[in-house]
Amino acid sequence: MQTYNEKFNTFIEKTNFTNLHVSERDYIQKQALHYRFSFQELKQLIDMAIDFNMWNEKSITERLHSNFSSKKEAFNCIRKEHYTLKNSLKSYKNFDVSEHKIEHKFSFVEKDDKDLSLGMCPVASPNTRCCNLLTLDAVESCGFDCSYCSIQSFYNENQIGIDINLAEKLEKLQLDPDVTYHIGTGQSSDSLMWGNRGGILDALFAFARRYPNVILEFKTKSDNISYFLENEVPSNIICTYSLNTPTIVEHEEHLSASLEKRLRAARRLADKGVKVGFHFHPIVQYENYLQEYSAVYKELIDTFKPEEVVMVSMGTLTFIKPVIKQLRERNFKSKILQMPLVDANGKESYPLETKQEMFKHAFNAFEAWHNKVFFYLCMENHSLWRSVFGYEYASNNHFEEEMLQSYKAKITQSLS
Repeated sequence: MQTYNEKFNTFIEKTNFTNLHVSERDYIQKQALHYRFSFQELKQLIDMAIDFNMWNEKSITERLHSNFSSKKEAFNCIRKEHYTLKNSLKSYKNFDVSEHKIEHKFSFVEKDDKDLSLGMCPVASPNTRCCNLLTLDAVESCGFDCSYCSIQSFYNENQIGIDINLAEKLEKLQLDPDVTYHIGTGQSSDSLMWGNRGGILDALFAFARRYPNVILEFKTKSDNISYFLENEVPSNIICTYSLNTPTIVEHEEHLSASLEKRLRAARRLADKGVKVGFHFHPIVQYENYLQEYSAVYKELIDTFKPEEVVMVSMGTLTFIKPVIKQLRERNFKSKILQMPLVDANGKESYPLETKQEMFKHAFNAFEAWHNKVFFYLCMENHSLWRSVFGYEYASNNHFEEEMLQSYKAKITQSLS
């Protein structure tokens, strides 16, 4: 018959036990032997221990001791403390991420897939209202290190794959000239941080010139716009910036350009006549978050004219289980998982009430741009649209049609 110590060694093989500091491993093993935790209890305790460390809160060694009256009391006490932290507004005050030194450790790999990586948005779902975006994966994996990013669950984060035959593949691509296409290049990597490496921007600009019926979107957190400033930009190319508050940029969007640099780059592009757009995705809830986002919204309104802006999108933190697992496997400080998580169409996200608060607040802040700029929710349940905007689309196709008409009108306006 197996001893509990033998069971423990079997249990931890299927947990994140090795991601804990050795002193915590020893401590948890000692308490597990004392309380005889089941596999599920042990697994949850280990994940909670990792969360406490990640959030820079009191460690499991300060919470779990031998003085509880029973295993049930011990486990429930730790679970309650974890639940309380998750459901309290997190604070970034005195949250120092400088200890976690992040460096560019990636290498470039030439990828030569037989087919062009053109497909539907990878996060599209029939349960959320989706714009039917087509994605073009010229580059795979990202050099930034945003703690919440799902790209890390799809690719080897240490290798950047660049399609060396992109130009040839795009030349062979046949599109219907009577159909308007919306294609994005920023779903599997940042659209601009690599510049024209491997000739990718040469190829994409040529593709845009060949197909004026394509709206080609470059989505970025970079300020690397030298290629755009040095070359004539086709009018059907738009550059959209993913923005966040300085608090989130500093603590969760490591290695990306600062908010100030992103806005300065967007302003320079708009000055050249390039249409720009802004993604507030994810909006993150924390202490005083509404006030901080208000300041960013106001800065946009003060810096850009609505005729220069094609869109503003809003979304929030939404996780698939592999991303949550990967976050816990990393040895770094982040408060991104310190949030209430509920089921969101098979994924995990904020409750609908929280989303309504953040999205309505954002949309109302842009009142001066209403009916002049296209606003939408990205990857969110269609039930949120009416409570935020006062209307909703009957289908994804209806959403896509309205978006494309708005984008085309803005682009045509710039040519007249």
